[in-house]
Amino acid sequence: MEFRDEEMKWKVRSREKLFERPWLTVHRDEVELPDGRVNGEYYVLHYPAWVNVIAETDDGRLILERQYRHGLGTMSTEICAGVVEKGEEPLAAARRELLEETGYGGGEWTLLMTTAPNAGSMDNLCHSYLARGVRQVSQQHLDRTEDIKVYLFEREEVLRMLKAGEFLQAMMVAPLWKYFSQHTSLLE
Repeated sequence: MEFRDEEMKWKVRSREKLFERPWLTVHRDEVELPDGRVNGEYYVLHYPAWVNVIAETDDGRLILERQYRHGLGTMSTEICAGVVEKGEEPLAAARRELLEETGYGGGEWTLLMTTAPNAGSMDNLCHSYLARGVRQVSQQHLDRTEDIKVYLFEREEVLRMLKAGEFLQAMMVAPLWKYFSQHTSLLE
């Protein structure tokens, strides 16, 4: 099958910056669709790139975090995640975030997947890594707005939680499913 992507691209006729903060910029674009229709209010959210880490300890347990998420007003169980700082490579950001949030480091790292959080209105990517054989090398070094509790779980328990819908963050559910798809013996 041949895709004709160029024929489907929108033209940006104008762009207005509506809001700018360190981690979020909002633009209102006026766009023209290929058939000539014009949408004068298309909003694009710019965030920095994000990273996720599925971290296995050297004894095979998975590191999970629990923290309050104000957007939903709820406690959330998650894998390690964070922002790629300006000028930082995603792998370096993933290693830094794991160390800061959990105190774990080392191990062997591979890129598990790269996804778009919401390609319809957001222009950033999320890079998800698998870190195998990590071990505790320090204490947590949390940002002043972070309050994160760290837990170690057996793989089977994390899979049970995933199947039960206990992970709400979609950008973490996707790499967890991919991780478990590579451990098919656990899925049976």
